[in-house]
Amino acid sequence: MNKKTEKILKTLLLFGIFMTILTIILVILLNLQTEKQGFSYIYTDINKAPKAQTVLVLGASVYANKTMSDMLKDRAQTAIEVYQTNKVQNILVSGDGQAKNYNEVETVRNYLLEQGIPQENILLDYYGFDTYDSLYRAKNIFHIENLIISTQNFHLPRAIFIARSLGLEAYGITADRRHYKNLELNIGRELLATVKAYFDVFYNAKPAVLGN
Repeated sequence: MNKKTEKILKTLLLFGIFMTILTIILVILLNLQTEKQGFSYIYTDINKAPKAQTVLVLGASVYANKTMSDMLKDRAQTAIEVYQTNKVQNILVSGDGQAKNYNEVETVRNYLLEQGIPQENILLDYYGFDTYDSLYRAKNIFHIENLIISTQNFHLPRAIFIARSLGLEAYGITADRRHYKNLELNIGRELLATVKAYFDVFYNAKPAVLGN
């Protein structure tokens, strides 16, 4: 390897290191900003949360036997308690509901019915494939103006950021009721998902499915 080639490779290596560090700093700053913005809209005490039209249950995993993962069950149960305190008029369930053998929305719906929530007060969004889609469709398809989002604490800042960027009057209620498996993995994914959320908002992205 001659000196010129060696110099080029060193320059490329330094540039790669610089860009990696810059990307890490950007990810950290965006997440810190998102947490700071969302802090005042997040509640741990249901009784202190404001009233709204709807409480939104964001989708999460269901198992092959059609039972909810711990995270999803806690989101649903927290939404039920919000509804039972007369904070909202109805419950919107949003998630992936299109596969034959995998349906987050129907699984939550069945649980809500079992817990005594009237069918007419349950709204179903089968095309909430991610948080952005769920909130975009809540506003533009279901014509919701204000809502309370039921999800885990690590997820709430991004959800609040997206919702308020879309023009929704949004609040969050923490649905953390236990220690979750793979929580650290979810938190790590959330760091990158927050960056994606900024791009979605900036470019006014459209959901994979709109419809009626």
